[in-house]
Amino acid sequence: MKILQIDHIGVAVNSNAAGKQFWSDILGLPFEGEETVAEQKVTTAFLPVGESEVELLESTDPGGPIAKFLEKKGEGVHHIAFRVDDIDAALDELKNKGVKLIDETPRIGAGGARIAFLHPKATGGVLVELCQRD
Repeated sequence: MKILQIDHIGVAVNSNAAGKQFWSDILGLPFEGEETVAEQKVTTAFLPVGESEVELLESTDPGGPIAKFLEKKGEGVHHIAFRVDDIDAALDELKNKGVKLIDETPRIGAGGARIAFLHPKATGGVLVELCQRD
C-alpha cells in the first residue's frame, strides 16, 4: 500500500456555516463550497490547506453517523483521511493483515473520491479513511 499524503481531516460540526466562520473567516482558509452526500447523510464543506483539506461535516439526518458522533462527543475531529494510489490493493493488504474494516469495498464519497473506512478498534481509536482520487 502506498500512502501519498494526508488527503483531509474531517471535522464534525453542528453547522457548516458556523464552522466556516472559524476555519475560513478567522483562519483565512478558502471555502470551496458544499456538497451533500445523501448515502452518508452528510453535507460536507472543503477548505484547502496546501495539498490537503479540512472537511467540515454537517449531518443531514438526526440518525446519521455524524449526528450520532456529535451526540456522543460533540464537535471536533471525526477522522483522518489518507490518499492512497490504489484503494482496492490497500484494502486487500489490510484484510490480509487482519485489520478490521468498516468498508470491505470502496464507496463513492464527496468529490467523487473512492473511499473506505477502517474500524477505530483496529487503529488505536482513530477513525481512518482511505481515499483514492483519479
